[in-house]
Amino acid sequence: MSFIDTIKTQARKNKKTIVLPETSDSRTIEAAVKILNEDFAELILIGEQEQILSTYQDNAQVLKKATFLHSSDTALLDELIELLVKLRAHKGMDKSKAREILVNDNLYFGAALVKAGRADGMVAGAIHATSDVLRAALQIVGTAPDSKLVSSFFVMVVPQCDYGLNGTFVFSDCGLCQNPSAEELAHIALSSAKSFASIMHEEPMVAMLSHSTYGSAKHPDVDKVVEATKIAKSLDKNLKVDGELQLDAAIVPSVGASKAKGSNVAGKANVLVFPDLDAGNIGYKLVQRFAKAEAYGPITQGMGAPINDLSRGCSADDIVGVVALTALQAK
Repeated sequence: MSFIDTIKTQARKNKKTIVLPETSDSRTIEAAVKILNEDFAELILIGEQEQILSTYQDNAQVLKKATFLHSSDTALLDELIELLVKLRAHKGMDKSKAREILVNDNLYFGAALVKAGRADGMVAGAIHATSDVLRAALQIVGTAPDSKLVSSFFVMVVPQCDYGLNGTFVFSDCGLCQNPSAEELAHIALSSAKSFASIMHEEPMVAMLSHSTYGSAKHPDVDKVVEATKIAKSLDKNLKVDGELQLDAAIVPSVGASKAKGSNVAGKANVLVFPDLDAGNIGYKLVQRFAKAEAYGPITQGMGAPINDLSRGCSADDIVGVVALTALQAK
């Protein structure tokens, strides 16, 4: 069974409701049909039901399994207007502005549905820039109470690999945080551990990566990773996290035993936290291209509810996979 098939099976056990706001794009509808047929999530499609069913007549019976919501529903719109005004009044939001935003921007409409508790998460970005998706998410859903920033991760599935969780890892942050401080790096570590646990249902073993292991090199960049490790341990005393560790010390048991004696993570890490975005982005692409690994992401973490971005070059199958991961992230 493939990784994504495993994720779908897990999601099917506790189905969540995911919003797909970009129904003007055929890939979104194709993905919706697949999701509804595979029955691993409930869907809310933002758009006029009659128009969508008429356009996609061959799949109309399947699409009827979804819930269709639109700003033409005045009672729903009024509910979401009140919510948006309450959330953004300090920024000058009033009912008139809120109405204009919700009627004209499906990203905000979808994020508001999540915030209102009508959905557990949202997936968008097939026809919107990442900045647009994240802006709506942060302004409406915001960060989680125990998180100070939003970051991202990739699930990497490496073939014929004995390291990590049978070749499966979480890599973070490979997509958002350019040069995190020690405190930010610590929060990325905590969020990544939670992401690993929610998706893999196994204990996270977090390695704070560096070009140094246990003081083998001296540099302010190393000091940052050491400090981040201390902060992460202080924030979650039960979390298995260690650093600074070189990659081989983090994942290869014999190297970990030699370079980091006494570590409860070295040689066993399944969550790899990179010191900055350059390292993370280069790292995941090296593994993807040279080791022929499957790379799923970037998936956002640290939000009040999961809202995930797609590449504008995504396929319908890509959307299906991100919806499955989003469903597992949802509480």
